[in-house]
Amino acid sequence: MALSMRCNVKSVFRFVHKSNSHRRLFKAGKATGTTSLPKAQVFSGIQPTGVLHLGNYLGALESWVALQDKYSTVMYSIVDLHSITQPQDPQILRENILDMAASLLACGIDPTRSILFQQSQVSEHAELSWILGCLTSMPRLRHLPQWKMKSKQKNEGSVGLYTYPVLQAADILLYKSTHVPVGEDQIQHLELAQDLARIFNNQYGEFFPEPRALLSGTRKVKSLRDPSSKMSKSDPQKLATVFLTDTPDDIVLKIRRAVTDFTSEVTYEPESRPGVSNLVSMHAAVSGQSLEEVVRLAEGMDTGQYKNVVAEAIVQKLQPIRLEIQRLRADRGHLESLLAKGAEKAHSLAAPVMTEVRKLVGFY
Repeated sequence: MALSMRCNVKSVFRFVHKSNSHRRLFKAGKATGTTSLPKAQVFSGIQPTGVLHLGNYLGALESWVALQDKYSTVMYSIVDLHSITQPQDPQILRENILDMAASLLACGIDPTRSILFQQSQVSEHAELSWILGCLTSMPRLRHLPQWKMKSKQKNEGSVGLYTYPVLQAADILLYKSTHVPVGEDQIQHLELAQDLARIFNNQYGEFFPEPRALLSGTRKVKSLRDPSSKMSKSDPQKLATVFLTDTPDDIVLKIRRAVTDFTSEVTYEPESRPGVSNLVSMHAAVSGQSLEEVVRLAEGMDTGQYKNVVAEAIVQKLQPIRLEIQRLRADRGHLESLLAKGAEKAHSLAAPVMTEVRKLVGFY
């Protein structure tokens, strides 16, 4: 059986240096005594935009969980200030914040090993964003792809949408973060944070480190109905996306209806067989096996039989997460308490940084 592939899927992070073309690779997982890594401050944020899906989990959250065992200071923020660049129903936003907290906790984010907090509860984010905004040119922001895309979709864009990359930079620099786990589509926004760190340092003296990107090596999960596109929670086709809260029956139905092709053999050929290859990639990711192992195990199966195997593997992976989300959602007070404690920890790190920033800028 032919298996065409360029590389194995492994849980890997690569440090991306803007001024250096080579990349240093580190396996994700628990740090060992033989691992020599620079002391790092890791920060990332996620918008409270509803239920997470399988692509979010495999593409980001598994990596986030692994980073908790790799670095001493890891911060994850539910960035609600970013979410209001688009119209929000206040009650739904409040529920989405708690739902996101429940989802992150259920996926393995541990408040004893990282700091999980709500962005708007730490006012220093907005203050630093204003200061950095005064160092940012309008042409620099106009070149960012998200502004071009989202403003065209709405035919107009708010000032908040235009300047939210500056707030992203403030989120990162506020904690003097050295590393940021991001997706490929966020690299240009991280470059803005790097640029603003340099601009601030040139004007006021060396202060902010230039943060580096941590890119997850996990393959992107594609839509079950259109494997040329990423899996998305906003996909209008209900069978296109596997959500973390889907029941086993939901998952089985969606995988059975997944688009494949007219060849019954199971192979991994992303260019010529994107639908089947998407199933193979998901199966490998949720089972912890390599692509070669998954394809070898599928020998003798047709794609219909293989879909049942993939569905079962996804159900086994997501069922504990779904049940934990349900349990956490039922205890609103517990979630609010955890976020409040996280905000206190975040504020204790942000306050001294802003004190120094105010002095450097000349506020006192």
